[in-house]
Amino acid sequence: MPLPWIGILDTAIGMANMALARRAKNRADSDDTRQLVAGGANPGVPATLETHLAGVVVAALKEVFERDTRRLDLEREQAEAERARADRALRLELLRQAGDREIGRLRLMAAAALVSWLGTMVLAPRLVGGSVAGRVALGSGWFFLLAALASAFVGLSRVSRALADADPGRDPALRLGPAGALAACFIIAGLGLLGAAMLLA
Repeated sequence: MPLPWIGILDTAIGMANMALARRAKNRADSDDTRQLVAGGANPGVPATLETHLAGVVVAALKEVFERDTRRLDLEREQAEAERARADRALRLELLRQAGDREIGRLRLMAAAALVSWLGTMVLAPRLVGGSVAGRVALGSGWFFLLAALASAFVGLSRVSRALADADPGRDPALRLGPAGALAACFIIAGLGLLGAAMLLA
């Protein structure tokens, strides 16, 4: 049986062509890689690896800057919240101190009115036996002292309620009402009438 020489030669030439083509492809790939690593030494060939790395670096820097910006914004918001909380605490403390001062003043007035009224009880027998004008002045003085005591108690309850309902963001000052001022006026009027009663007796 004769050998098909033409087929064998054709196959050998095809295999040689494939080997040459593969070698040429490998050489071209190694040349491209060399050019990319060299940073595009050939100005005609674009350095895609360098461009890709630069894009990655830019994206990483942009992400870092955005993260820092978000962190700074968050820190700024936290600082503003802390400042607002500190301002609210300071206003509450100032309201509480003002309320404590007013409560102390009203208690002092209530004690002064009560002591003055009880002190006149010692002098009452002598004043009751005196003239009608002295008795009227004594009764009026007692009325004003008791009114001062009542006003002081009303003022105390109002201050306590104002402190319980205080909102420093809405009401920066403590609203007390006229009871404290009326208590002081009533004490002065009562003591003046009691002095007049002692003179008229």
